[in-house]
Amino acid sequence: MARARAGALLALWVLGAAAHPQCLDFRPPFRPTQPLRLCAQYSDFGCCDEGRDAELTRRFWALASRVDAAEWAACAGYARDLLCQECSPYAAHLYDAEDPFTPLRTVPGLCQDYCLDMWHKCRGLFRHLSTDQELWALEGNLARFCRYLSLDDTDYCFPYLLVNKNLNSNLGHVVADAKGCLQLCLEEVANGLRNPVAMVHARDGTHRFFVAEQVGLVWAYLPDRSRLGKPFLNISRVVLTSPWEGDERGFLGIAFHPSFQHNRRLYVYYSVGIRSSEWIRISEFRVSEDDENAVDHSSERIILEVKEPASNHNGGQLLFGDDGYLYIFTGDGGMAGDPFGTFGNAQNKSALLGKVLRIDVDRKERGLPYGIPPDNPFVGDPAAQPEVYALGVRNMWRCSFDRGDPSSGTGRGRLFCGDVGQNKFEEVDVVERGGNYGWRAREGFECYDRSLCANTSLNDLLPIFAYPHTVGKSVTGGYVYRGCEYPNLNGLYIFGDFMSGRLMSLQENPGTGQWQYSEICMGHGQTWELYFMSTGEPSATAPRGVVYKIIDASRRAPPGKCQIQPAQVKIRSRLIPFVPKEKFIPKTRSTPRPTARAPTRAPRRGRPTAAPPAPTPRPARPTQQPGSRRGGGRRRGRLNSASRAFRDGEVRLVRPAGLSSGSGRVEVFVGGRWGTVCDDSWNISGAAVVCRQLGFAYAVRAVKRAEFGQGGSLPILLDDVRCAGWERNLLECQHNGVGTHNCEHDEDAGVVCSHQNPDL
Repeated sequence: MARARAGALLALWVLGAAAHPQCLDFRPPFRPTQPLRLCAQYSDFGCCDEGRDAELTRRFWALASRVDAAEWAACAGYARDLLCQECSPYAAHLYDAEDPFTPLRTVPGLCQDYCLDMWHKCRGLFRHLSTDQELWALEGNLARFCRYLSLDDTDYCFPYLLVNKNLNSNLGHVVADAKGCLQLCLEEVANGLRNPVAMVHARDGTHRFFVAEQVGLVWAYLPDRSRLGKPFLNISRVVLTSPWEGDERGFLGIAFHPSFQHNRRLYVYYSVGIRSSEWIRISEFRVSEDDENAVDHSSERIILEVKEPASNHNGGQLLFGDDGYLYIFTGDGGMAGDPFGTFGNAQNKSALLGKVLRIDVDRKERGLPYGIPPDNPFVGDPAAQPEVYALGVRNMWRCSFDRGDPSSGTGRGRLFCGDVGQNKFEEVDVVERGGNYGWRAREGFECYDRSLCANTSLNDLLPIFAYPHTVGKSVTGGYVYRGCEYPNLNGLYIFGDFMSGRLMSLQENPGTGQWQYSEICMGHGQTWELYFMSTGEPSATAPRGVVYKIIDASRRAPPGKCQIQPAQVKIRSRLIPFVPKEKFIPKTRSTPRPTARAPTRAPRRGRPTAAPPAPTPRPARPTQQPGSRRGGGRRRGRLNSASRAFRDGEVRLVRPAGLSSGSGRVEVFVGGRWGTVCDDSWNISGAAVVCRQLGFAYAVRAVKRAEFGQGGSLPILLDDVRCAGWERNLLECQHNGVGTHNCEHDEDAGVVCSHQNPDL
């Protein structure tokens, strides 16, 4: 097949009932950087870092000060066990928090035996552990009390989940379902794109990412995922493409110079044509001196043009290697079976089609606008073009260099490519200098042109993996994951297929050098930096493109390890905030009650599990919890909206009579009290954080100077709030510190939120 466009088309499906770890912030657990003191059993893997453990320690000792000494001697172990379940890798299940729109339980779900034991010895402790007055009212009724604290899914109740083999056998690892699919998740990061074909970054410290559309536009996105309203690059008037589904022509590739931060140069690959003549063009551009978020279109310098005999198989990848050279990946010229010349373009060293080319864009020689690297494999061969680095390529669509293992550097510099097949097989290759990858003699591991295949002089290199057209019909090459956020994925090569929509992975066995295949199945849930592009309609003009981030729901890096400090960018055009279009579809919880069975034995907790540690002498830190939860009916073990305990960082809107829902003065809950937000630095990014917490899809306006009234009876808790827009609550934004301000209530901040897109 010829179609190799726009990444993998992915159908999301809901995670099944397989066990998966999840913290109260809806994110995966991690290994803390330091051992925990109070909750030491979760020092290897859990949901608490040392700061959270210190906060739980303070709560533990505050509890001790309110309980009679004799009772505390018998109940300290229970108190510690229950407090530390916030650190459990299954905290979200214990507190029934998988659904973000209902309140958290105030006490983790308990197994029946444990609850009965605790009720007999320490039921008075719950008045100090929980603010749930409904739970207090059941204190004298053993059966109703323990039923209230039970979980619908008994597999997760404490303490039996500690010894449940189904839950703990693969804890912290990426696991496969019964069909062998690795379980990963998605997070939407951009949408409304017209057939996105490339996503790159400039490595200039700004942490912007750039997404190219097939029609010839490139958009700049800031780290908060907002998009600049003016295109970074717009060459749509000269790019050759059409609205036809499957048209392979258009803007195909972009690469930033390794020294872009200093020389501001970038390179693009696109189709052009006049009447019946078509060719591919590689050009150099420079960024405007007046606007670092816009290209100077008058700076275009054409580097290379190659005539295309047909409209398909146009290649399109551009990459800079560690050697500083530009790698260019061309298709074989189109049609079926590479019918050009005696052996086809791909096997013809004197043709630039069907090749991997390598050039030096930093110098010129022999009248060329670029230089030839002296170690190119065919330099000096009169029958070859000196630009050729590798040959025997049909239509490599998406290639990447391996950055190497973060610790050892193993694998660094390997060049992976997906090469689209003809009519039977798709393949993944590791490209080497001077390598011949077999087309048109071979397709995948099999012969295609038997007369050429019999020619042993080809000495071609076999792919590391090939798959038949029963699996997919147009491979899209991917990346070896070497990121910070998800340690389990290190070394995993993730790629896709455009036609079948499959995402797939390869993992190398370091001992044998063989590659093991696994399909990837994506879940759609609340545990959502590998990115891929998709489209719901393969037309260059259809705005159905979405960019997703791939996330490992089983384990993440510890908090703080992967933080970035983006360099400042001067913005000259309006910003369009990111609003996800995917909607959360909660699972129907229909877990049947298990039939009678012998329970898995777990230790009872009649006494403290260990002598409690001394409190950590460090300043208190605000708890960072998910924001306001809106829900429907009453759920066992939870508070309704009128009586539940609020969490630090939750927000609410207070509005004058007659004002529509979603508009009002912002009030935030911190340290047991509600207060207001001063508007010194209040803007639409802060409003987006509040609106998202309250369940609205769009932030329409950030209201200033108490337009919606003053909270005169409340303290001013936050001032000079500076949000990027992605934070879970206002406490995660930068601010002057809780309670520190230099303003009055006439500057209280407000918002206007909406369920409707204000731009439509």
